[in-house]
Amino acid sequence: MNTSFEERIVWVNMIALLLALGIYFVVAGSMLRAGVTNLVAYVPLFTIAVVVQVALIAAGSIAAKVLGRADERDERDRLIAWRAEANASWLVGVGILAGISAMVVAVPNVWVAHLLLLSLFLAELLKAALQLLYYRRGF
Repeated sequence: MNTSFEERIVWVNMIALLLALGIYFVVAGSMLRAGVTNLVAYVPLFTIAVVVQVALIAAGSIAAKVLGRADERDERDRLIAWRAEANASWLVGVGILAGISAMVVAVPNVWVAHLLLLSLFLAELLKAALQLLYYRRGF
């Protein structure tokens, strides 16, 4: 399968996001089930997840560059990224409305924060999946 550098970077970003934040949500979910409601308790876990994600993206980007030449980003790449972002952004809006609604009915902050983070996580995954779809099938 012949892929462009930009498409390889999308794969790298998606895998890093799935690994780092996927593990975060598994661990955070177990903490929530155990009754940890202090939002500050999640900060070290989130910090580690972000550092791991950045490290995975850095290593993956280097590997993507080594495996093939790094093409200049062209108009097609920009259009695919823009269209995927536009088609995935509704998910962030839904998450924000759900978060505001949760605050209105006095849901604890720890749940609202995780709801908002989950909406960002899912929107980024959807964006990456749409980008890959657009690279493979066109748009």
